[in-house]
Amino acid sequence: MFDLKVAVIGVDHRHIYGQLEGMLALGCTCKGWWTEGDPQPVAGFVERFPDVERVADRQVLIDDPEIDLVLIADIPARRADRAIEAMRTGKDVMTDKPGCTTMTQLEDIRKTVAETGRIWSIDFSERYEVPAVSKAAELVEQGAIGQVVQTVGLGPHRLNRAMRPDWFFEPDQFGGILCDIASHQVDQFLFFTGSKDAEIVSSSVGNFANPDNPGFEDFGEIVLRGDTGQGYIRVDWYTPDGLPTWGDGRLTILGTEGYIELRKYVDIAGRPGTDHLYLVNGSRCEYIDASSAPLRYFENLAADIRDRTETAMSQDHCFKVMEVAIKAQNAAARLGHLGASG
Repeated sequence: MFDLKVAVIGVDHRHIYGQLEGMLALGCTCKGWWTEGDPQPVAGFVERFPDVERVADRQVLIDDPEIDLVLIADIPARRADRAIEAMRTGKDVMTDKPGCTTMTQLEDIRKTVAETGRIWSIDFSERYEVPAVSKAAELVEQGAIGQVVQTVGLGPHRLNRAMRPDWFFEPDQFGGILCDIASHQVDQFLFFTGSKDAEIVSSSVGNFANPDNPGFEDFGEIVLRGDTGQGYIRVDWYTPDGLPTWGDGRLTILGTEGYIELRKYVDIAGRPGTDHLYLVNGSRCEYIDASSAPLRYFENLAADIRDRTETAMSQDHCFKVMEVAIKAQNAAARLGHLGASG
């Protein structure tokens, strides 16, 4: 158990639920939460954490010398400023993805980390909160598929238009679909291939289904060439209502001696539950229920805060994920209604 004090700044995305639950499960104490206004996730936050006090002024939390870690799920365009503010007062940061939305913000974060020695960590929930990914990492480390050559990451999402705030449809606020959603898949690509850097071979964003929101991007793809692997990423907002969950997220890891496929959240072939893993190699062709695989991110981050180590995720990896995602976003061809609008 960890005797750490945490605070929440920004409750604009439901990912904050998992961020705080992960730390509280370790024995941490939340000293309070602040958000601007009353965004939609607030009701669910209060229901889940009724004993955590809301403060009227976030400066109360920023100035509290007892707070070790600030959890951030503010509007994406504001996350960098919130993180820098916290780090400048001696606090480590766990932010929702995307951790920032522009290269200027990323450089400001890099400088702040260098100057303060604080930790800036992004909770990439599609890896850190998915047991099937933990199991896949274990198998890859054991050599079950040989050398990893390529990852194919698919990140479909349900739009749920009625519950989305105005900022969700404004590119300068959410950062674009590749900066936002695809940062998950960039993280997994770098992790599983072991790449320290990556070239954007091609990238594109499109609006094919939402012409009434001309700046919104409902489709995106990236082809990556890393220093030790290749990758393809596709993300979208097209999950149909017939699917019993928010998205049929998948990851295929291709190795020289086999491959692994993850169906993270649903198996449309009919198996119940989540965390479905398929392994094929020279001696095995099998299905594995990976739902009981351990999740280590929160525990490792808590240890990093205590010991000033980098076991949850290296700081360079965290920076590189956002650098690649933002570069892909900035270089993307504009398709569909985006192209028509110039």
